Amino acid sequence: MRKIWSDERKFEIWLETEVLACEAMAELGQIPKQDAAEIRKHARFSIPEIAEIEKRTNHDVIAFLENVAESVGPAARWIHQGLTSSDILDTTLAVQLTESTTILLDGLKRLRTAIADQARRYKMTPMIGRSHGIHAEPITFGLKLALMFDEFGRAEERLTQTRERIRVGKLSGAVGTHAHLDPRIENTVCEKLGLKPATLSTQIVQRDRHAEFMTTLAVIASSIDRWATEFRHLQRTEVLEVEEFFGEGQKGSSAMPHKRNPITSERLSGLARVVRGNALVALENVALWHERDISHSSAERIILPDSCTLLDYMLVKLREIVEKLQVYPDRMRHNLELTKGLYFSQSILLALTRAGAERKSAYEAVQRAAMKTWKGEGTFAENVKREPEITVKLSAAEIDRLCSLDIHFQHVDATFKTLGFGLNWAQAALPANFVIRNVALRLGRERLRGRLGRGQIQFRLPSKRRARQSPSRRGK
Repeated sequence: MRKIWSDERKFEIWLETEVLACEAMAELGQIPKQDAAEIRKHARFSIPEIAEIEKRTNHDVIAFLENVAESVGPAARWIHQGLTSSDILDTTLAVQLTESTTILLDGLKRLRTAIADQARRYKMTPMIGRSHGIHAEPITFGLKLALMFDEFGRAEERLTQTRERIRVGKLSGAVGTHAHLDPRIENTVCEKLGLKPATLSTQIVQRDRHAEFMTTLAVIASSIDRWATEFRHLQRTEVLEVEEFFGEGQKGSSAMPHKRNPITSERLSGLARVVRGNALVALENVALWHERDISHSSAERIILPDSCTLLDYMLVKLREIVEKLQVYPDRMRHNLELTKGLYFSQSILLALTRAGAERKSAYEAVQRAAMKTWKGEGTFAENVKREPEITVKLSAAEIDRLCSLDIHFQHVDATFKTLGFGLNWAQAALPANFVIRNVALRLGRERLRGRLGRGQIQFRLPSKRRARQSPSRRGK
């Protein structure tokens, strides 16, 4: 990520954009092909020299062009022909954001793999679910992690969709009219850079695209914050159901030798605030004057590389937390038993209404039993069995059956299957391009392209009958 946002990478893309534009002009007969070849062969840049020239010009693109021209010679007169600075800046920015998104998507996939592994490991590990911070009903730690897995799946979806809207370049001149540059040159250059040409632009690519990208990063950072906060709460001394890994020789406090603090989770919560703040700046950058002003530029030079780099780091750190998470099932069971079965109250309430009891009176009867349990007068099941309004409808055996964790965990398997945990999750919900890529390994890339172009390949979910066929038959 650091390399993508380095001056060297930026100038590499600037130079490639300028050279591709010259080559496209040569193909259209607008400049001599020999000159375009000379530009491709000799064009070079020097970062220290560009910095020195910029002290005089106070303009980074002009400093770059002067430096490159020195290495090219007379053919340099064609460089930047019909272009404006933002043609180079915004097209380069699109390449950098696309490359950054590729790294971030890889980080999300790696994070989800780690989450999936832990979710499967603790699939049926019981713990108490909490609402308002208060014990509610039983869940499993695996279900909690499955929820995390699903949330970051949406993050992956959003970032993939946003990448398509940020993967846009422009070479359309000072106000976007292509007055001095054939639109075919824009199409050619963008295609070779892996971009789409803007349908319409001014001097710049419109900043709603960049605002969407930044708000997407902010949502992902907020999801990281949400789970960092979850783990921090679960690590509190009086809860202590999970704990960040604490290494040999690690220290928690300069004053208190006993401390084991969730410092990485706290760091992630703090950094999420920075990414969210940067998103607000991107939203402010949408409103520019007429066909363009430069008020967005200085801010973007900070918020875009910083946010991409921060989020990359945050995804790595959250993955490390998940992979090394210390999980304490015995403590989860201990906390689950603190309220002596109060979390079965809804099961009793619903059984009463199904048995014909009026809901208000049934609720009040169950609540009376619950309040006695809160005060330490026996278990919830015992107090339920002492309520005449309940026992007239439910037998003791029925009450015991209802006060069981089995009721709460009966759909866990189905939930995991829905998320694709029955298979390798990374294969269970692959987008079409991944499927195509796997087929390409079997058929050969060139052969596949030809067959796709002729519409000869169709993808279907395998039926039980096809699944029983021989591999060679399935291949056909």
